[in-house]
Amino acid sequence: MQVQLTVNGKPVTIDAPPHTLLVQAIREHLRLTGTHVGCDTAQCGACTVLLDGRAVKSCNMLLAQAAGTQVTTIEGLAAADGTMHPMQAAFKECHGLQCGFCTPGMVMSSVALCKQKPGASATEIRESLEGNLCRCTGYQNIVKAVQQGMSTA
Repeated sequence: MQVQLTVNGKPVTIDAPPHTLLVQAIREHLRLTGTHVGCDTAQCGACTVLLDGRAVKSCNMLLAQAAGTQVTTIEGLAAADGTMHPMQAAFKECHGLQCGFCTPGMVMSSVALCKQKPGASATEIRESLEGNLCRCTGYQNIVKAVQQGMSTA
């Protein structure tokens, strides 16, 4: 099956079996490995990407369901010259990461939150990120990073 979509601003056609998950297409067919596979059950959020600007867990979606959409991965956030997106920079500056495994999903969910609810409170940020699991940071620096990223995005 051939599926056409736009990934990180570039039109792509992916030839894959009908049961291919979006995360598999991103990682295996397009070699964009910043989108992580954590649980395969949509529980951890490591696979979060933006689909038409909305945060979705790509391990829980078939590639065919993404036909004709705009997908943005963590690789697609940075500017063409390599300058980090304000949310990426905020995660770095606020130490909102340790091992880094959850970071791409956290950043993508945070970017979607900024568009959906700019100026969200710390409580709203925590509620928004409850579908993204981190085993390292305790979330405090992640919340600070999202707040800083919101103010600069």
